[in-house]
Amino acid sequence: MKEKELRLVSRCYGSMSLFMSIAHNVFLLYYVDMFVNIYKIDKTSFWIGEVTFLVWNSINDPLFGWLSDKKLLTSSNVMHNQMDIVVSRVKSLQRNGPLFAISFFLFWIHWLPTWLQFALCLCIYDAFLTAVDLQHTALLADLTVKTNERNHLNRSCSIFSVLGTTSVFMSYILWSQNTILPFQIFCLCITCLSALGFYVASNSLLGALSLVTDLSESQSQPSAYTGEEGSVSAIKYMRQLVSYKNFRWFVIMNLIQVFHCHFNSNFFPLFMNALIGDSVPNAVCTLIIGFSFIAPHLNNIYFLHLCEKHGVYQVVSLLFWIKTLLALYMLSIGRGYVWMTCIFIASNRIFTEGTCKLLNLVVSDMVDEDYVVHHRSRPVSALLFGMSSLLAKPGQTLAPLFGTFMLSAYTGKDIFQNDFANRLHVGTGKLSDPDAVFSEMYRQACFTILVSVPLVCGCVQLVAWRQFSLRGARLVWVKRIRINRNLDCAC
Repeated sequence: MKEKELRLVSRCYGSMSLFMSIAHNVFLLYYVDMFVNIYKIDKTSFWIGEVTFLVWNSINDPLFGWLSDKKLLTSSNVMHNQMDIVVSRVKSLQRNGPLFAISFFLFWIHWLPTWLQFALCLCIYDAFLTAVDLQHTALLADLTVKTNERNHLNRSCSIFSVLGTTSVFMSYILWSQNTILPFQIFCLCITCLSALGFYVASNSLLGALSLVTDLSESQSQPSAYTGEEGSVSAIKYMRQLVSYKNFRWFVIMNLIQVFHCHFNSNFFPLFMNALIGDSVPNAVCTLIIGFSFIAPHLNNIYFLHLCEKHGVYQVVSLLFWIKTLLALYMLSIGRGYVWMTCIFIASNRIFTEGTCKLLNLVVSDMVDEDYVVHHRSRPVSALLFGMSSLLAKPGQTLAPLFGTFMLSAYTGKDIFQNDFANRLHVGTGKLSDPDAVFSEMYRQACFTILVSVPLVCGCVQLVAWRQFSLRGARLVWVKRIRINRNLDCAC
């Protein structure tokens, strides 16, 4: 793409991250709190809902990816040019983006029996989130093959995602277990803004794509390279992925990454209140939480610059080392240093989320390798993104289950029981002073979990990431082959 074309496309493409993040950030922070403390869901219903969500969360990524890209795996006389593929993905975002926004709002009003609403809302929300996220990330691989252009698109997403973190500041100010109406009105405003934003951004992107020279020229040209595989069934495709070594190691690493990201988001307010809530002003806690959502996107702009110089593999490795060493340091000094605890809680989330922002580039590279190694007629971007989530996204469900289980195991108290809730100041989540023994036990449990999770996750990820070989000369070779095939298709 020419520079002017790239800027125009990246603005439209990146703005969709804004309309996704303003809703999703609020969801991650408050959906557990809403159902546990406001709707008073019982433990059995919570676990059943999360397990149901786990099953659906595992199924819908590869299912939606297959429905989206199965036509690209068939040996048909109909040639699928690149413009048609890209336009199809944008139109999918135009339909599903507003529906995603509406599904977000369903969490914040009590419209069904609690047990049914919990499971149903999680499944509906994740269905539309998957539909949107899958097509949006697939566009990263389909719009361009060049690494610097993908970095530019990713950088645009980070800039717009920074704007999306404003919802975190507002939500923390408005959230109160005593008066929930202001928070509900705020969520309604987010819903309207997100729905309208997706529709306008997708329309604008369709207009921008008509001006892109590379894609416009390929629109009128049939594909000269038809691949050697012929039709590929779902079973055959699964066998190809099972034999794909880089895919296997990436899924292991990404499962842990998704788990850690959502664990940080789900329990961030709890750790703040339990470990530093009594020692620093509430305004400081608000700033720390807000900053922890902004900093990963700001850091990502710098990380993408490092990726252009040293490669995404080296940058991700560095982030894993930072996360692990910070956890080791915090374990060695204990929880007696309040401001160090503040820094660790924030930095733990910042570096973990920063890694997540770079992994779409890794999957885009795997799309290229899959296209080259398996001699496909067209890259199946959405399908590979969906399959990579098959074993990774369950970490989103495991995070709250693991956190609540560990808190109960360390304190000997079930957080779903009334006697635990009665020991909390209504609306603050801070432990009452009379129960000093339980208070100390609870704080120590939070600190132990806070430090041990990133330490274990970082160590396992470093081992798995070491086995990933799509880097260096191998990556250069894959890029060269795909670019050459694209040139053949345009001839």
